[in-house]
Amino acid sequence: MWVSPEDVLLAGALWITERANPYFILQKRKGHGDGGGGLAGLLVGTLDVVLDSSARVAPYRILYQTPDSLGYWIIAHGTSRKEITEHWEWLEHNLLQTLSIFENENDITTFVKGKVQGIIAEYNKNHDVKEDDDTDKFKEASAKFRKLFGMPEEEKLVNYYSCSYWKGKVPRQGWLYLSINHLCFYSYLLGKEAKLVVRWADITQLEKSATLLLPDVIKVSTRSNEHVFSVFLNINETFKLAEQLANIAMRQLLDNKGFEQDRSLPKLKKKSPKKVSALKRDLDARAKSERYRALFRLPKDEKLDGHTDCTLWTPFNKMHILGQMFVSTNYICFTSKEETMCSLIIPLREVTIVEKADSSNVLPSPLSISTKNRMTFLFANLKDRDFLVQRISDFLQQTTSKIYLERELTGSLNSSDDEVRLYLLLPRPLKGREGVLFLVRFAKEFLKEQAWKNHFTEYGQGVCMYRTEKTKELVLKGIPENMRGELWLLFSGAINEMATHPGYYEDLVEKSMGKYNLATEEIERDLHRSLPEHPAFQNEMGIAALRRVLTAYAFRNPNIGYCQAMNIVTSVLLLYAKEEEAFWLLVALCERMLPDYYNTRVVGALVDQGVFEELAREYVPQLYDCMQDLGVISTISLSWFLTLFLSVMPFESAVVVVDCFFYDGIKVIFQLALSVLHANIHQLLGCKDDGEAMTVLGRYLDSVTNKDSTLPPIPHLHSLLTDNGEPHPEVDIFKLVRSSYEKFGSIRADVIEQMRFKQRLRVIQTIEDTTKLFVLVFIYPYYVLQMNAMFFLFLCGPQAEHLTSCYWGGSSNPTERHDPSLPYLEQYRIDVEQFKGLFNLLFPWANGAHSDPLALRFFRLLDQNGDALINFREFISGLGVLCHGDLTEKLKLLYKMHVLPVKKLNTPEYRHYLRLWNQESRSKLENTKDLPKLNQSQFIELCKTLYSMFSEDVAEQELYHATATVTSLLLEMGEVGKLFSSAARKDNNPETKSETSMFVPTCLENKSSPFDEGKGDEGCEQLPPMQDIKLEDSSPKETGTSSAMLISDDETKDDTSMSSYSVLSAGSHELDEKLQCEDIADDTVLVRSDSGSNGDRGNSTSIDKDWAITFEQFLASVLTEQALVHYFEKPVEVAARITNAKNVRKVGRTLSMSDYEISLSG
Repeated sequence: MWVSPEDVLLAGALWITERANPYFILQKRKGHGDGGGGLAGLLVGTLDVVLDSSARVAPYRILYQTPDSLGYWIIAHGTSRKEITEHWEWLEHNLLQTLSIFENENDITTFVKGKVQGIIAEYNKNHDVKEDDDTDKFKEASAKFRKLFGMPEEEKLVNYYSCSYWKGKVPRQGWLYLSINHLCFYSYLLGKEAKLVVRWADITQLEKSATLLLPDVIKVSTRSNEHVFSVFLNINETFKLAEQLANIAMRQLLDNKGFEQDRSLPKLKKKSPKKVSALKRDLDARAKSERYRALFRLPKDEKLDGHTDCTLWTPFNKMHILGQMFVSTNYICFTSKEETMCSLIIPLREVTIVEKADSSNVLPSPLSISTKNRMTFLFANLKDRDFLVQRISDFLQQTTSKIYLERELTGSLNSSDDEVRLYLLLPRPLKGREGVLFLVRFAKEFLKEQAWKNHFTEYGQGVCMYRTEKTKELVLKGIPENMRGELWLLFSGAINEMATHPGYYEDLVEKSMGKYNLATEEIERDLHRSLPEHPAFQNEMGIAALRRVLTAYAFRNPNIGYCQAMNIVTSVLLLYAKEEEAFWLLVALCERMLPDYYNTRVVGALVDQGVFEELAREYVPQLYDCMQDLGVISTISLSWFLTLFLSVMPFESAVVVVDCFFYDGIKVIFQLALSVLHANIHQLLGCKDDGEAMTVLGRYLDSVTNKDSTLPPIPHLHSLLTDNGEPHPEVDIFKLVRSSYEKFGSIRADVIEQMRFKQRLRVIQTIEDTTKLFVLVFIYPYYVLQMNAMFFLFLCGPQAEHLTSCYWGGSSNPTERHDPSLPYLEQYRIDVEQFKGLFNLLFPWANGAHSDPLALRFFRLLDQNGDALINFREFISGLGVLCHGDLTEKLKLLYKMHVLPVKKLNTPEYRHYLRLWNQESRSKLENTKDLPKLNQSQFIELCKTLYSMFSEDVAEQELYHATATVTSLLLEMGEVGKLFSSAARKDNNPETKSETSMFVPTCLENKSSPFDEGKGDEGCEQLPPMQDIKLEDSSPKETGTSSAMLISDDETKDDTSMSSYSVLSAGSHELDEKLQCEDIADDTVLVRSDSGSNGDRGNSTSIDKDWAITFEQFLASVLTEQALVHYFEKPVEVAARITNAKNVRKVGRTLSMSDYEISLSG
């Protein structure tokens, strides 16, 4: 291809000149081509790989040089001699004569450079090549990546890194290529080439570690292998990118959504690193935006625009706090360098004025931002204040000025419109000692409210409030009952989504009214199980509100729909918030704060269960082994995490946990769970089984009380496994929460996210594997296929083929290959070409040259809906019959495969015939009498199949003899049936077409053979009488006039083998002609004794419509030969075939496999 001219310092170094003229030189890289250039060529090849030279991909180039100059410019390079020769010839024919006219060398150089750049521009214009931000160096690396690993254009390279790959104890220096769907490695050292390809979707573990010998190591584990990479120049960047790509792959497995590149990124700056691609910048921007959203609890579609260091003036302590300002499309946020000192969120919808204040030595480059609630924020020490103000102004123009909330949060607490919260929390009148306790609690509640009001006065109220350590202290002391809804909305970030989506909830409720699906059925079933002990859900008003919120969310997010435990959490949200507020709190909970918790497979909860196990091993090591042996951690964590302790702790205590959760996130749940284990460590160590351990924990949690609660006593329905022992002493919830912060408060959110990634890989792969095995065991219990073998069969079958096609696109739509709405075994589908590959590797009838046609017939039979794709259920049902079916099932399957016509898939004739065949053969539960008859052409194909099936069997001679006997018998049956059919037709109506065409496809009905072309009416002559056939020598001269005997070339080499063949035909001209016209097999000859047959060939028709046999005749004939009976009755060892298939796919260049072995060549 033509390239923009670049200077070359040493034209002859490591290159060989093949052609030259006064202006241009064509060169080839040393070591490329035949012979490899000896030792020098090996060294050059090694250097090209280690130094990342483009010559490894483009070993040919053309240089430009003026006659009197020592300077060279590369103007073209090519991957093949043909490509570079075309460029060379173009230069000779179009430029050489023109260049001789110029007198000045500078003019020649300018002209050549301009001409080459014009060619490149014209090519880009004609081929609609879009400009991108990728550097030329990275484009070369992308081309090299696609060439080395056979990747298509759709597979985008993200970045590549120099490293060493350890194969055993030997490191191989090379390059690690990270693309959207694959991790690849390539090395070439002194003629030894190594390649590795691993799909991200098949990685089960990805970790960074260090040893004494290898300080920086990245380990990549799949189901079957572990790969180790080391000697990175920047291991942190490499590992973070690998983590991100693996996470994207796991997300694709969960959501069935492909990767979409963000095209709205800013242009690449001139000083950006040379190897950074636009895709890499996209992923970096995504990672930064994710951290930004998690830090400030912002909506999931918010994108970070940039951040800068600055100081913030905090009026509550009269200080300038050092930190970072973050600016995004709809928010300005700030966080201090000291994590807990101060954070701030300013929605642009609240901003009224942004202005630059006067600079001074004390306050350089200040920026003032005012909001609607009359708060002013003063930032200073901004490095590029003018640019920042311009960006904020641009975003403000895009932000609507409409006030979305109809009421101020300060006035909402005492609003008479707040029906749900007030009537649900109305306390009962109490008397006596209980009344006195209530008054004491009420006084404490009043003091809490005053403390919060004072806090609002000093730090601000609403979304723009300064959030400091004092805010956290107030949360730990408990949020007042009537402020809970407001502060939950604030701390969770749900207030932002509600403010920017006015009327959204009402629309959802209206759309979902009266609609029913699986989610609504489950919701109705669980409505009366949601806090049934609470008065609010003992009447229709509370139940109706809960129904509307859950149904609205199910329609908002059908991927989740409804999951058990959502009803309990939503019930508590409704106690403290209005319906719309509860809805947005549920959105924040399910989609941001507890990701993937409430999908059908509770993946998020299982991931956090793994995280909890890691934390328990680190923080309570003396208890970890005991808990693992008892299996308690997996039991307790799901119930604790899914309901945020609401189902295992008294209600008035559990809501304090929810307070802390909305403020500090999931770390609160982990801290509290560890505290519960730590408080019961001695009792748990003495437990002998899981039941006893659960009793200890259940009694402890049931004793957790909230003495400050003003709520009326609510019966706690948590069922305890008691042993009639003494009740556990009361545990104060506030002391428990504070203790969890003191002992385990060092757990950081970023560490939890790192652990989540590690566990997510394991959990998703385990779920995939478990689901496959579960479905296989319970759907196909009558197949005796070994489960391990079946499991690998699924991996190397439709799913792997589907994932590859999804990754790379192609002519077919990926959604045609995968439909997640179907049952698991029907989700993944393969086409006929993929099926052929699996058929040859796994199916016992795949032998000889007739294997592909047989695979095509089998595919058509399995393709029940005629869409040219089969799913795994169909795939395994066919394999199960072939490997473990009885004699009748196998013969019936073989018969059906040849009843279908030989037609192209998806043609109208084929699909029409398939429907008719299905109606005939399936309407009466597969009664053998209902199977269509086999016509003459189909019978010949059956003969081919039988003869090709035994080529590798130990009893080959006996099977051939038995097959010849059976086919001879069937031919005689067909001829006898033909006589009866002809007689019946003449008796009924001699001029009427035979009705036996009912089993002959329309596409074959009037087909004539190649020998009949131009013969006129000669084909209508009366057929000769039936003649006897005898064995003849299989010489080539007899082949053209043979009648209908099938003889293997391999067998004719042995004189004694001739006696093992019998007569196949009894003189039918139609069958004789068909055998001459069909390509029966490569190892077959045709023999006929009738010398007069030469002149009769043109008088026959292609098919005798009266000749036919039934399945009963075919079955009865096979049963007469013990060799065939034994062959079809013997079971097939599937495990051995699968092991062989696995080895073939590892050695072969098959990209559907998830993991390649290192292949060495040279």
